[in-house]
Amino acid sequence: MNTLSLKPAEVKPQWWIVDATDKVAGRLATDVARVLMGKHSPQYTPHVVCGDFVIIINADKVKLTGSKWQKKVYDKYTGYVGGRKTMTAEQIHAKSPRFVIEHAVWRMLPKSKLQKLMMRRLKVYAGVDHPHQAQQAQELKVNA
Repeated sequence: MNTLSLKPAEVKPQWWIVDATDKVAGRLATDVARVLMGKHSPQYTPHVVCGDFVIIINADKVKLTGSKWQKKVYDKYTGYVGGRKTMTAEQIHAKSPRFVIEHAVWRMLPKSKLQKLMMRRLKVYAGVDHPHQAQQAQELKVNA
């Protein structure tokens, strides 16, 4: 049997849409990362971006389990002495509702040069409206 190895020109990405209303952020992120990597298709090739495009709507209505809204802390370091900035998930979500989902998906993708290319295929919107109507995205069923 021959092993199929896709070339970048042979990839035909699809568009998927996910409604994040009342979905747990981590479980949503695992399913989305799997589609972005292309592991859901039999033509998966690790060294090629063979995943699909994913649109996430209603990111402002995502859930975190337990008391993670108050206890989960996101760190950022400015590069200066004493420049560590920390914010809780609740503070980050109030400032940018997209960040919680984007950060979770980013951390679940492979740490390689393809990570940024895969993240470019993720489109996250806080509300219902999105500018990708022409792509006729299909609904993606997520485990939640």
